[in-house]
Amino acid sequence: MISLIRRTQLNPSVPSPLYTLLLRITLTSLPLPTRFPRSSPGPMSSGSTQRVFQLKLDPLTGNSEWVVIEDSNEEQEQEQQPPLSNSNTQNALLATTSYLDMLNDSPRNRAYRLAIDKTITKPCHVLDIGAGTGLLSMMAARAMGGEGTVTACESYLPMVKLMRKVLNRNGMGRTVKIFNKRSDELHVGVDIPSRADVLVSEILDSELLGEGLIPSLQHAHDMLLVDNPSTVPFRATTYGQLVESRFLRKLHDLYNSEAEALDGVRLVPAGLDGILRVKSQQHPMHCDAIAKEIKVCVWFNQGEGMPISKGEEVLFQAVHSDTTVSYNLATRALKVGEYDSRAKDFYLILSPEKIAVYGDKKWRASVSAALLNAVQERDHLLCVVADDSVFLTLLAARSSKMTRVISLFPGLRDMGTQYVQAVADASGLNADNVKVIQKKYLTLHDTNQRKIDLLIGEPYYYGNDGMLPWQNLRFWKDRTMLDSVLSEDVIIMPCKAKLRACAVSLPDFWNSRRCLGEIEGFDHSVVNITLGACGDLPAPQEGPILPFFVWQSGEIKVLTAAFTVMEFDFSKPIGPCHGKIQVDFTDSGICHGFVLWIDWVMDARNSIVLSTGPVERYWKQGVKLLQQPVEVEVRGSGATKNCSAMLEASFDPSSGELVVKHALS
Repeated sequence: MISLIRRTQLNPSVPSPLYTLLLRITLTSLPLPTRFPRSSPGPMSSGSTQRVFQLKLDPLTGNSEWVVIEDSNEEQEQEQQPPLSNSNTQNALLATTSYLDMLNDSPRNRAYRLAIDKTITKPCHVLDIGAGTGLLSMMAARAMGGEGTVTACESYLPMVKLMRKVLNRNGMGRTVKIFNKRSDELHVGVDIPSRADVLVSEILDSELLGEGLIPSLQHAHDMLLVDNPSTVPFRATTYGQLVESRFLRKLHDLYNSEAEALDGVRLVPAGLDGILRVKSQQHPMHCDAIAKEIKVCVWFNQGEGMPISKGEEVLFQAVHSDTTVSYNLATRALKVGEYDSRAKDFYLILSPEKIAVYGDKKWRASVSAALLNAVQERDHLLCVVADDSVFLTLLAARSSKMTRVISLFPGLRDMGTQYVQAVADASGLNADNVKVIQKKYLTLHDTNQRKIDLLIGEPYYYGNDGMLPWQNLRFWKDRTMLDSVLSEDVIIMPCKAKLRACAVSLPDFWNSRRCLGEIEGFDHSVVNITLGACGDLPAPQEGPILPFFVWQSGEIKVLTAAFTVMEFDFSKPIGPCHGKIQVDFTDSGICHGFVLWIDWVMDARNSIVLSTGPVERYWKQGVKLLQQPVEVEVRGSGATKNCSAMLEASFDPSSGELVVKHALS
């Protein structure tokens, strides 16, 4: 337990001073909701016109394209929006952002209102940076009784369009002046008539600085605000606590985790203990070691950790740049911008969960057994690793019966090549046995006229960590595109996948994703569809399926046994799939929805199955929330509530979309 913590007020006008460990953030008179930086794909503006381009990814091909988001006349837009598909197709452009979570945070909203009412006591000029839906702008305008001036600055065009709707719905369309610009693009005398007296803003993330807080505020103080302006929030203080957690250690210490593995593969060989690492940043998550399971940011200490004794004083050192804060437990102080890496020339950054998977003995043993079973009684195989699995690449190369391994590394690309070259010698491998071909699909020319005997994948695609589980069915698409170069008796691993599900009670998560009504007296109902609201949606609208680590969702209770909805057979080319099943509830409670995930069947005998379900903490699941919570109970004599659930799913191979329907009875 830490016994020495120094608290320091954050002053954005002072460049990069030294701070103590800052992990849990509180604002003066204003609690801050913990969240990731807003996750909307960054729009690319075309300049002065009201047109932006947004990157859209096809999960089955990995292809991306820029789609145009046109601005439109607000008065020409219809208030009634079409039903939202439950396939999470991003019909709502902002469905994956954290706006809904924030706006459902009543203590946060109330604290902002109280702070604004206390700060703004007379008509003045108020600047709102990162205005979002315009909630703070409307609070400021109301505090001035309709007088004064409110300037709202929001750079993201789709959110600007939502803000206009919200302002019009609340009769403030002419009260708040909106600029679809970054705040550092505003100019006094050009855009705004004078410097602002009050600054209100909500550009805070779980790391405090990740959304550009310091440069935005620095520019505002220099160019847009009067001397000694009033600000809401006024200041921020963050707090830290040392924890010991075996689970957290698995998320960043692959070198020691894989030391006990028996497969002979060393993803982090001796002398290269920094070759695979987690990015040095804070990771928002629930942490078992923290009392009451509060949401916090976890900062991983590099290396094996630090032994301490009860009563011992420990000094944390911290430095910040404009956008990040870095922490250190070493005896020497870090310099600003210093990156503590033990890999001298090259290192590959993976997510904490991927590091934990690669260090998990059970997972590695299962994958190794499946591969050995696949190559029994075969010799001189041509093996192709279709995905971004560096583990399978090295494991396959170690097999004495394989003469050639080709890895496609569709996401890692050059990074995968550099990694294999760096660890091959240190791992006792012949780098000549592994070839990386950076092509989406192979031809016989690429394989020297030889057909593929073994096609394998985890499946894992670099950069897909935040996507829905079935979007890794890209492996099936890749297998299909390689059909012409597969041998007649090709072994495919995994050979099939199962869509699995269970019904759950998730009160905290459901409440964070429910429809918005009045927020501190302002109607926000017009934003629900676009922000991906799920709970309280009027029929027949349904919310999107949300990718989420269920173990981090707060209170949870499983109400049915896990069941299979449908299967995907990789021995055949990709095609449409459909499944329907009815299951009885195994426990009574309040059902808020269903958790869905993929189980990968690695061998034809169904003896080795790798699950990505909620029991495992390394993968995100898909969460389908009900429009309204439903009371359920176990079937039996005298039962009067819902006793069973029906789940039906359809998979569209042309788009990779999974449509899920449900009914309770």
